[in-house]
Amino acid sequence: MADILTPSAWLLALLQALLFPALAPLLVGWVRKVKARLQNRRGASVFQPYRELRKLLFKEARVAHTASPLFRAAPSVVFVATWLAAATVPLLTIDLPTAVVADIIVLVGLLALARVFLALAGMDVGTAFGGMGASREMMISALAEPAMLMAVFTLAMTAHSTNLGSVIAHHLGDAFVLRPSYLFAFAGLTLVALAETGRIPVDNPTTHLELTMVHEAMVLEYSGRHLALMELAAQIKLLLYGVLVANIFFPWGIATDPTPVSLAIGFGAILLKLALLGAALAVAETVLAKMRLFRVPAFLNLALLLSLLGLLSHVILEVGA
Repeated sequence: MADILTPSAWLLALLQALLFPALAPLLVGWVRKVKARLQNRRGASVFQPYRELRKLLFKEARVAHTASPLFRAAPSVVFVATWLAAATVPLLTIDLPTAVVADIIVLVGLLALARVFLALAGMDVGTAFGGMGASREMMISALAEPAMLMAVFTLAMTAHSTNLGSVIAHHLGDAFVLRPSYLFAFAGLTLVALAETGRIPVDNPTTHLELTMVHEAMVLEYSGRHLALMELAAQIKLLLYGVLVANIFFPWGIATDPTPVSLAIGFGAILLKLALLGAALAVAETVLAKMRLFRVPAFLNLALLLSLLGLLSHVILEVGA
């Protein structure tokens, strides 16, 4: 820990932060590819999301006459807030200068900031679709955030810290024990991740049906580079939750010291874990159908119940013992 203030350590922290926007489209492309194979289709290349983002970046951004300056600033705020939230999650190593800000509360706060600006941008133009999507997004987030906090606090109580690096370090130093609290927290956080990233069965990221869309309704008025920032922010958010689940519940392979060999192992380990999680997501979206909007609260209440059961299991079986 004595070398975390060196220039090389800050360079590594910057590299880890840059990996999130670099790898996020690849994860989306991998999920699409696996879904296509499961549906007996060839599917597009896993690099197709990169081509789509490049095409949008070179297109002119058209803005409605009724839009305020907030509508123009929202894509940048949403992207930066989501990227900063992702940068707080340890990706390759936990021994970085930014580890002191890698806190669960900071993570939730930055995601909430991005969500608020996304909802405001959806309502700004004054279209019915934008207001409908914003109201649905706020309803989902109000139910998902408590479940997410409850799930991660279950792990934080084990490590006696809300710092993500400390939680991962504690799990790495602890022998592998199949704790009921971890199973409940894992199930609860998985359901929250599906809702927060707009995946099936809560939302369908490929639909434009006005009665079912949530995220797409809020970005329907965007085009060009503004839409590219919104799409990249959504992809980074999916990668964020994937890394959060992979490195907290399955921390094997993440580097505890920033040596080249450890970083290479950590990079390979996180790619393998994300590939497995992406394949599991593709399978789930293939066999499941999108639920009705009015059933989403029950879905997120189940996530909160599972997370609460995990917290109570930790208190009763581990603290009480």
